[in-house]
Amino acid sequence: MADVKIEPMNRQYVLAKRPAGALQEGDFSWVESPTPPVGPGQALVRSIYLSLDPANRGWINDVPTYRPPVGLGEPMAGFVIGQVVASNRDDLAVGDLVEGDGGWQDYAIHGPDSAIYKLPPGDDLVARMSVRGVTGLTAYWGLLDIGEPKAGETVLVSAAAGAVGSIVGQIAKIKGCHVVGVAGTDEKCQWIVDELGFDKAINYKTENVMKALGQHCPDGIDVYFDNVGGEVLQAALFRMNQGGRMVCCGVVSQYDTATPAPGPHGLPGLLVVRRLRMEGFIVMDYADRRDQADRDLAGWVADGRLKYKVDIIDGLENAPKALIGLLHGENTGKRMIRVSGETV
Repeated sequence: MADVKIEPMNRQYVLAKRPAGALQEGDFSWVESPTPPVGPGQALVRSIYLSLDPANRGWINDVPTYRPPVGLGEPMAGFVIGQVVASNRDDLAVGDLVEGDGGWQDYAIHGPDSAIYKLPPGDDLVARMSVRGVTGLTAYWGLLDIGEPKAGETVLVSAAAGAVGSIVGQIAKIKGCHVVGVAGTDEKCQWIVDELGFDKAINYKTENVMKALGQHCPDGIDVYFDNVGGEVLQAALFRMNQGGRMVCCGVVSQYDTATPAPGPHGLPGLLVVRRLRMEGFIVMDYADRRDQADRDLAGWVADGRLKYKVDIIDGLENAPKALIGLLHGENTGKRMIRVSGETV
């Protein structure tokens, strides 16, 4: 492929300060600097789609998680699908589509040690960013490897209209389970039941979750996929069946606040008495099994058993506002930023 046009300036959002309480747009600074040159063994990747995820909020606290915190003055971290526009790497050619940690910027340099994954030509980039990407893989491995659902069991999913939760519930239905979702609006509740096939939905903002769980999970809960923590986790814990599995994926209700709620009471007593398993995971732990997961997810999409919805916002300049909205439940399905066009 012939060389492509590279813009002389690289637009970036860098972390200006660590949030004190709820995230603000002013916690990031917009900077423009010369696009970095490509050194030996490096490739320059132009961002096409930028993933927005609740975990982004945790990365900007001054506390290591499964990755080092974003440093002050550094580009905000983020998962990107992009295209190689210049390369001194033998394994990457100009025009190749790739995914990896590219950050909130137009261009990123990837050396030989970068965790970057080459995509097949002509891949559906929106599906790859959502149902067949980190989002879908998180749902797949979290539910199937840790939740281990069995046909006839009851599966409860929080943030059920979100990127991960909406896929978790559908996979549970594929596996023959009774599925109940918890979401924050009547519209989201209707969507997961009418469009995605959940059996029941609970609006946690207008219903008593504990009481609703008694109605919709009369035989108790066998698997709880937790995306939110807080009060929903508390309610689910007391409805868990003996031998139940609680999949800890995220705690979005606790991320964007200076006063997180205390952990659920009943621990560890209920874990012991009901022989519960409560386990967290990181999607990168399963990277060596990606091909099998991708085959299953793509197959379910192709045969109509797995649907997905995307919430695409145009323009890198909108990333901070879009992330804040995500943390407050503004989205339905997978939220991402379209940084540039898919072709050069």
